[in-house]
Amino acid sequence: MNRQISIELPQSSGLEAENETQAIQLDVKSLFALIMRRLWLIGVTTGIVFGVMAYQTFTETPTFRAKASVIVDPREVNVIELGEVLGAAGTSGAVMDTEVKIIGSRTLLSRVVEKENLIEDPEFNWRLRPVEPSLVSQFVGAIRQLVMPAPEPAKAVEPPSPEQLRARQIRSATGALQSKVWVSRVGRTYVIDITVNSQSPQTAARLANAIAEQYRVEQLEARLEATRTATEWLSSRVDVLREEVTFKEREVELYRSQSGLLAAQGTTLTESTIQALQQQRIQLQADLERVQARFTNVRRSLDSGAGLDSITEVLDSPIITSLKNQRSEILSRIAQLEATLLPRHPDLVSAKGQAADIEAQITAEVDRISNSLAAEVRVARDRINEIDARISSSRSELIRNNSALVRLRELERDADASREIYEEFVSRLKETREQNDLVQSDARILAYAGVPGGPASPQVTMNLIIGLLLGGVLGGAAALLAEIFDGKVTTTEDIEKRLGIPALGTVPLIKSMPLINRKDREPAKYVVSNPLSSFAESIRYLRAAIAFSDIDGRTQVVALTSSLPDEGKTSLSVSMARMSAMSGSKTLVIDGDFRRRQLTETLGLDPEIGFIEYLFGQGDLDAAIRKDEESDLDVLPLSLTGHAPHDVFGTQAFDRLLDVLREKYELILIDTGPLLLMAEARVVASKADKTILVVRWRHSNRQTVRRAIKILKDFNAGLLGAALNMVDTSNRRYSMNETSSYKAYSTYYQREQKLSWRTFLPFVKSKSSRLPTVPDRPRAEESDKEAKSESPERVDLAS
Repeated sequence: MNRQISIELPQSSGLEAENETQAIQLDVKSLFALIMRRLWLIGVTTGIVFGVMAYQTFTETPTFRAKASVIVDPREVNVIELGEVLGAAGTSGAVMDTEVKIIGSRTLLSRVVEKENLIEDPEFNWRLRPVEPSLVSQFVGAIRQLVMPAPEPAKAVEPPSPEQLRARQIRSATGALQSKVWVSRVGRTYVIDITVNSQSPQTAARLANAIAEQYRVEQLEARLEATRTATEWLSSRVDVLREEVTFKEREVELYRSQSGLLAAQGTTLTESTIQALQQQRIQLQADLERVQARFTNVRRSLDSGAGLDSITEVLDSPIITSLKNQRSEILSRIAQLEATLLPRHPDLVSAKGQAADIEAQITAEVDRISNSLAAEVRVARDRINEIDARISSSRSELIRNNSALVRLRELERDADASREIYEEFVSRLKETREQNDLVQSDARILAYAGVPGGPASPQVTMNLIIGLLLGGVLGGAAALLAEIFDGKVTTTEDIEKRLGIPALGTVPLIKSMPLINRKDREPAKYVVSNPLSSFAESIRYLRAAIAFSDIDGRTQVVALTSSLPDEGKTSLSVSMARMSAMSGSKTLVIDGDFRRRQLTETLGLDPEIGFIEYLFGQGDLDAAIRKDEESDLDVLPLSLTGHAPHDVFGTQAFDRLLDVLREKYELILIDTGPLLLMAEARVVASKADKTILVVRWRHSNRQTVRRAIKILKDFNAGLLGAALNMVDTSNRRYSMNETSSYKAYSTYYQREQKLSWRTFLPFVKSKSSRLPTVPDRPRAEESDKEAKSESPERVDLAS
């Protein structure tokens, strides 16, 4: 089973054709056929590329290659930590790639140029090379002198100074050296290879070692310069920071004294005062609550009418105790007097007056005690209010102090930050000064370049192999492109797969076949004189295609047309008609191309009454039809004067003519004009039973054939298929399949080539041979299968 490769090619068919995607199936066999078809293109392309590569190889100046290796040591050798200032080379890939770029930079290479004095070397200074004009340059110069006018004399230009000239030479030599230097990192290691190409092996080794040494020296100089620059900068920076710290500390103390933010034991005086007042208020609040409780108890007892004995303050008062004793004595005396005296007795009245006076004193004393407690409450409240006022005043002062404290803290933070930076810079300055004596390069030369023993390029064998392979690849690509953009119809596969219609067969080109009589080069004569030739066999295939085109019906009227002129349509029509007539079928061929009359001229006829005259009633049909003497073929030709003023094929007269001819003939072939040029051909195709589209091998364009197919579909023509005409079987580039080219059977076909068709005509007529498309022919189930298997729609004659 062949492996296939599918390439989808979008093709645009314009306004007349449909957009579709075509697939080219390239298996091993078709790929070989493609190579053979485009062998000249592949050979020419390969030869050109190989020749250019060979010329370049043998004319190229030999170059020598030397390589030196440098290792970037990432180990830290500093005994003092310097952080980012003097850190050793990092180990990341980005750092190593940067070092590679540094080695190959123009700055480093320009110093190598100056150190090695390469401007005196002709290899790097083109001005020192001898000028030998080539033939091409001499030819171009001569043409330029002939074509271009003589240049005007140039204005005097001031010559460059020696310094400018040397700078230009150094830049030019640096560019030349840079083109010969290749710097690369070895894998993911810390090793860097420096490769130099030169025409001299000694120069290559010398320059590779010089570049490696210059890189090491420049890295050491860069480290020393960085250390020196860091020391100078740190010294100046430390002086500035020292003054800045001093100034900011003074600013903090000055602001503290101005804002009154004096502190004692870590707190300000205002905060200490507020704390003492808060403690006093707490004490006064406790005293107030105690006096308030006593006062509330006294008032509650008095308001509720409870006895004086329930009031603690009354019981504790000596005055009330004395008055209560006096009241007790008076009440005893009043009781004695009431027992012995009348109510109005003066002693009894006096005693009662004394008792009332004592009660009044007790009441007054209780009121005094109550008022005394109320006074104590007021005094305690006044003291609390005074303390609150002092606390509020202190808080206001504290708020002001806090606002000032924000600024103070800001100044303190600023001073602290400056102090930390100052201390860090002082420490870094000491480290840098100690490090000056310990600075060394991170890179060291791992391997010096040696003088190469032989040239590195050109590699003759490898270059020639590459040239041959590259030429083959480019030739194959050119062949594939040529095949893709080749729009010509070449095989029946093109007809079936790319055009989407059946391929009826291939008709070989007469001149490509071995002829017995070389005068019979016309197809119409060749099919008669060589009935057993491959050409005649191909015509029989087309006739069989017509015969089996409609198993259930009868195909009588067949139109042969093409997309454009000169595709062999007329010759094929005459050949098919003669082959049908020689086979014993009643056949008529009509010349339907009344503009060119090719069929009439091919048969050598010059009638006075022809096809057009009959349609217009100027003659009889029997008078218009002529007999072909070589094949007993009936021909309806065109006269020289038979010009049609309008479309004759769309008339009812032509329809009646077809009806009459169907009764008299078994097969009617109509040679029409090109579909894309004549509208009459489209009408004829729509009225015929079947239409055969003639496609000329390697001449017809697929795009044009597609338009013709679309026209036939638009006119509802019964398209039987396409016949690939005029196939050059001698062209091996386009006829790779031996079985499809009739050359494979040339011995069989040519064995009885001298026999004429008339030798077999009596036998054919005795058997009453007829076309197998006669409706009354019995068809069994097996014969149907056999007919379908032999159907020309399934026969691929060119694949």
